[in-house]
Amino acid sequence: MTINRNDPTPPLVLVFAASDPTGGAGVQADIMTISGMGCHALTVITALTVQDTVGVEDVLSVDSDFVSEQARAVLEDMPVQAFKLGVLGSVENIAVIAEIISDYPHIPVVVDPVIASGRGDELASEAMLATLRELILPQATVITPNTMEARRLVAHRGEDSDERSMSDCAVQLLEMGCRNVLITGSHAHTPQVINTLYSAGGVLRTDAWRRLPGSYHGSGCTLASALAAALAHGLAVSEAAYEAQGFTWQTLASAFRPGMGQHIPDRFFWARPAGPDSDDA
Repeated sequence: MTINRNDPTPPLVLVFAASDPTGGAGVQADIMTISGMGCHALTVITALTVQDTVGVEDVLSVDSDFVSEQARAVLEDMPVQAFKLGVLGSVENIAVIAEIISDYPHIPVVVDPVIASGRGDELASEAMLATLRELILPQATVITPNTMEARRLVAHRGEDSDERSMSDCAVQLLEMGCRNVLITGSHAHTPQVINTLYSAGGVLRTDAWRRLPGSYHGSGCTLASALAAALAHGLAVSEAAYEAQGFTWQTLASAFRPGMGQHIPDRFFWARPAGPDSDDA
């Protein structure tokens, strides 16, 4: 991806996400990723969390009126090139964010449907998922679920979601109104991580990445934010998806473990000496 360094103002990406005190996931991860991809992050805090690298202990949702005020203030001041949505905090927040992004239909929307932490702590209730399906997914340019999230998002349709193939999940998500679905294979038990991008016309691309050892805090946030940044640079969805995957893989290959839980991706891997896993996938 070529970044235009002659432009005095980098592309602006507006993030709706929760704060993570560890800096591994949430809005902190989004800021670092977007910066690492040559864009500038604007942030709307949707929730505060109590968490460490092991798991999430508590979530405090921000009042939806305050979420709206945060977003409207920056949108009326600066031109935004992409939206990125992560943990949204409440049904009311999802509704108000859906209303906000509907006022900017020309701006691409990347949705990371965060349902649970890496440990399994719930971050989205069934009511929140229902509202997400109804109000947000029809406006999504790309959604980036892992296999577990993809099955959970289509679980309301009746059959046993555990038996659904990823292609079937993608079709159903596209039927909900998403324009593109990037399903990641991070939770699959395969030698490589296989990520597949679907659109209404079928599979747009499939990419295989060497599976790295360990568990990572914020890998999904990194992928979705990198994708939003690539779209903000003007890349087509297929190319943006590839660039975002490559950036994310490199952050994981350079990850560090500062605490007792998961590794944290290094979003500034390119600014540090190359490690043993810094080769291509």
